[in-house]
Amino acid sequence: MPQVLQPGRAVPWRDPSAAFDVVAADHDGVFWLDAGPDASDGRSIVGWGVPDEVARVRSTVVVGGDGAFRGGWVGWFGYEAGAEAAGAPVAASDPDVPGDLLLAVRGFAVFDHAARTVACHGDIDLEGPTPRPPQAPRTAASTARSRHTPVEYAALIGRCRDAIRAGDAYQLCLTTRFEVDGDVDPIAAHRALRAATPAHHGGLIRSGGVALVSASPERFLEIGGRTVRTHPIKGTRPRGVDAAADARLAAELVASPKERAENVMIVDLMRNDLARMCEPGTVRVEQLLAVESYPAVHQLVSTVAGTLRDGTTVGQVLDAAFPAGSMTGAPKLSAMTILHELERGPRGVFAGCFGWIGADGGLDLAMVIRSIVTRPGGAYVGAGGGITWLSDAAEEVAEVGLKARAPLRAIGAVPPRGW
Repeated sequence: MPQVLQPGRAVPWRDPSAAFDVVAADHDGVFWLDAGPDASDGRSIVGWGVPDEVARVRSTVVVGGDGAFRGGWVGWFGYEAGAEAAGAPVAASDPDVPGDLLLAVRGFAVFDHAARTVACHGDIDLEGPTPRPPQAPRTAASTARSRHTPVEYAALIGRCRDAIRAGDAYQLCLTTRFEVDGDVDPIAAHRALRAATPAHHGGLIRSGGVALVSASPERFLEIGGRTVRTHPIKGTRPRGVDAAADARLAAELVASPKERAENVMIVDLMRNDLARMCEPGTVRVEQLLAVESYPAVHQLVSTVAGTLRDGTTVGQVLDAAFPAGSMTGAPKLSAMTILHELERGPRGVFAGCFGWIGADGGLDLAMVIRSIVTRPGGAYVGAGGGITWLSDAAEEVAEVGLKARAPLRAIGAVPPRGW
């Protein structure tokens, strides 16, 4: 059972990348929750742990705290288990990647990028022997296999619009998968991905022969004290070739009726989800339709918050909010049921969430998007987009290709022609 590992031991500042290499050389189950390669604020956490039971984590009661991690678990929750718990039909899970994986943390270091301080907790040594360098990223580009061709995906968009016209959904987050063969070094993949698309909630979690590599821009849930927040992203535009084009694309994103409607629908869904676990009258929209810009894309982001009821457990929080509405659509159960029929395959870790859960029930979880899942003999990248009645099939296909391109490039692959 994880314990609160404190107080922290101050050590001189070093780059989290170098610290992770030392820890990864000594341990099998390791993690790096990454604030980004050039972060000037926020915190990165590097450490190691051993696999633990999901039920133990879910039963943890949220008792308060200041939102800082002082011991607990790091890992991921996959899409299928969450969808099934919510009553939706699901595809058979991937046999070689655990749907849920949680490491009980035995030692970790917190890197405060603003203060330039490092605090070590528990059994961790950042001064170990020089680690073996990770494999270099693949240089010869291979073509990934896609679960759907662009033509098939466009046809599925039409079926989504049929379901919306029939009144069975307002929005559907339609996804697909891109796969590559051959062993992939997750450390090398993470280095390449974070260099190309740095994000405030990136990460690398490795246990045994499987790993999650992420440059996620979407913070799913955070709990500090009894306040819970979610930050849904809906609405995407590519970055421009120059400052003027970039500004036009950001303005176009904010002004788009389709993108605004898509975002507001998910905000309403998340307000409903949070109301299931929060004190009456405390759920509020703190931010609506704000543009956040990343190296490859502009995103439309909102923030919904509420005050948790006394005695709420981590499992109750997940039951109320997971899978995230930004990855399902609305209404949630109907959307998941329709998408199961259309996608015809598991999402796996993609469309789930990852991050830390504290021994005090605090947590900070990001969405598994812009991510790579590695396994013995291969890797996969999931991507998708929100479909509304106003969706244009060609634009949606292009958006999926845009989202998949950077993670695939990090493992030496490109999408098939047409994506």
